[in-house]
Amino acid sequence: MTKQDLRIIYLGTPEFAVASLRALVEGGYNVVAVVTMPDKPAGRGHQMQFSDVKKYALEVGLPVLQPEKLKDEAFIEELRSYHADLQIVVAFRMLPEVVWTMPRLGTFNLHASLLPQYRGAAPINWAVMNGDKETGATTFMLKHEIDTGNMILQERIAIGEDENVGSVHDRLMEMGTGLVTRTVDLIIDCENKGIEVPTTPQPQIAELRPAPKIFKEDCEIKFDEKTAQEVHNFVRGLSPYPAAWANLTINGQSFENVKVYSVEISKSRDLETSKDIIVPCREGAVRILELQAPGKKRMDARSFLNGLH
Repeated sequence: MTKQDLRIIYLGTPEFAVASLRALVEGGYNVVAVVTMPDKPAGRGHQMQFSDVKKYALEVGLPVLQPEKLKDEAFIEELRSYHADLQIVVAFRMLPEVVWTMPRLGTFNLHASLLPQYRGAAPINWAVMNGDKETGATTFMLKHEIDTGNMILQERIAIGEDENVGSVHDRLMEMGTGLVTRTVDLIIDCENKGIEVPTTPQPQIAELRPAPKIFKEDCEIKFDEKTAQEVHNFVRGLSPYPAAWANLTINGQSFENVKVYSVEISKSRDLETSKDIIVPCREGAVRILELQAPGKKRMDARSFLNGLH
């Protein structure tokens, strides 16, 4: 079997999933169809928005399946009609057993964490928010419990002290492309040799850190409950998206729902609002470097302060 013979169905939705799909297509792998989320209305005009994966799939002429429900009989039959040997999942939703068991070689997932840590929807954000020094990505075979299957390949990267989640996301996205293609190559090699793909059970760890989906209320900066270091990690773990926010009083003016994109740990606890925006924390203080008030553009703190005069 060659990569041109192996029939692949790819399941994914956001930008993170596009890089690996592109690597497969441009690498000559036989992707026969793509499964992604249904179109949804977005913006003021409520125009129908395609997922990033759908946009790319249409550009390169791949069939696109967009089921509302993954157990829908019509979708199952359509999926089956492609006679896929392998399915690859990158940043999609939980699959029913009838879907992930369909291909004869199974279904593997690329997850953006060092499993078993950070199972869940937002692994990159939580790794940075928790102040981790490293993260990575893992390919693993799907099984019933989400993100718990046996690992195939895993790779690590360091997280910079001041690096935000946007930068880590982009580096993991690129690194993930190599993991996906190497995993497919390994599966093909094992198939040709008539042997099982070597996998490793996820290690048992006493303290597992979850990575649940992040909602707006989770993004509020509670300065009085966090140390300056914790606020620094929290902000960069949510920057640029979905963005941490706070209600702030600056130069006597109150601002609600201010997005905060960047802070640094301050040596001063004085509110030197003529020159800086410094906010006391439970321990220490942070200087806000970049922010965005409702209805305003994103800007550095000095520009924001100049606009108050």
